[in-house]
Amino acid sequence: MEEHKKVNGKIIVGLTENVKLLSNNGQNIEVPAKIDTGATGSSIDIKLASKLNLGPVIKSKMIKSAHGNKLRPVIEAEIILAGKKIKSEFTLADRTHMKFDVLIGVNVLKNSYLVDPSKQ
Repeated sequence: MEEHKKVNGKIIVGLTENVKLLSNNGQNIEVPAKIDTGATGSSIDIKLASKLNLGPVIKSKMIKSAHGNKLRPVIEAEIILAGKKIKSEFTLADRTHMKFDVLIGVNVLKNSYLVDPSKQ
């Protein structure tokens, strides 16, 4: 993983970043993720979460999206984003029709990251 710059102790990330998903079965994998400051929460593709044995489901949450409102399962997962290990909640969704299997929202970004849209 590349070295990320910091400003006032916060790590600068771009609109896409590679994240390492830490699985419960030792199959940690690195995947590209969409960084979305307009998303309150983070999300992982349900098939990817199943493959990595992520979970268990800790609750359900009503999510509002462009596709309408849906009740989604929520898991707690650990990821490494820009060299920092984070444990956070992720909703599970069918993201097969989307470019990224992982979406990182404000719940992960709020305390440790700044987003630079010009960073590639």
